[in-house]
Amino acid sequence: MSSRTRLDRAYKNARIVAFDDRDKFIFFSDCHRGDNSFADDFANNRNIYFHALNHYYREGFRYCELGDGDELWENLSFESIFEAHKNVYQLLSQFHLENRLYMVWGNHDMVYRDQSYVDKHLSSYFEPIDDSDKELFEGITYHEALILKHRDTGQELFCTHGHQADWWNYVCWRIGRFLVRVLWKPLQVVGIADPTSPAKNYKELIRIERRIKRWIVGNNLRITIAGHTHRPRFPEPGEIPFFNDGSCVHPRSITGIEVENGKISLIKWQIATKPDGTLQIVRILLEGPEKLVDYIDN
Repeated sequence: MSSRTRLDRAYKNARIVAFDDRDKFIFFSDCHRGDNSFADDFANNRNIYFHALNHYYREGFRYCELGDGDELWENLSFESIFEAHKNVYQLLSQFHLENRLYMVWGNHDMVYRDQSYVDKHLSSYFEPIDDSDKELFEGITYHEALILKHRDTGQELFCTHGHQADWWNYVCWRIGRFLVRVLWKPLQVVGIADPTSPAKNYKELIRIERRIKRWIVGNNLRITIAGHTHRPRFPEPGEIPFFNDGSCVHPRSITGIEVENGKISLIKWQIATKPDGTLQIVRILLEGPEKLVDYIDN
């Protein structure tokens, strides 16, 4: 099966989400939330991420996570990840309760395409303080892709992880998981990177981006938002409309895509130093905002 066929299938089976210019979305991907060990890349940015997530919750954004939110290649179970980042999941649960949470699975959390696995592990958690089960993501469904469809213009934003254009990480993900779990997680502690990751392999990154671009060109230049490669992308109107929200495991920062007031932007959250020497977490606009209607699609 070719990358084009896999992307076609993801588009065909995508969950459709209606929106208009009053709606606000934040797209993050590749959080790779782990167990807070030395191999947990997310741990370095968790305070930045939690602060940003609180901001988007207060401001009424809908949260879209485009895959690899949980690091289930290095870790055996969701439970250890939940205990390490409990405050994050409790806030995400609030998004879910208010129907503002949309989750897409990627190659590192591909087990979430199995609804029975999701129901068993993500529906609730045990709270030892009062010896009771608490609701977490009751009734949630992970999707391979989302289509945001504008109520007035009919314009579509196709949102997926992007590993459909990466044969190894889509078809052979179980082998990749085994290699990462057994070999590369221990080596990562001493600084040896996983060679199967496109984020660490520039030539493979370029090949994946080219495949996605070819698919976009063959589908009436439909706006596409992805992750997977960890490289942020923000095209100008008139260019191939391939956006990438980057990742939440950049050194000392996280990047994402915002859609607000009918416009799209690439943003970064990072720690900055005030003149008096104290630290603060700040949002930086990297690209945009650009009007969605300025991007040609079908």
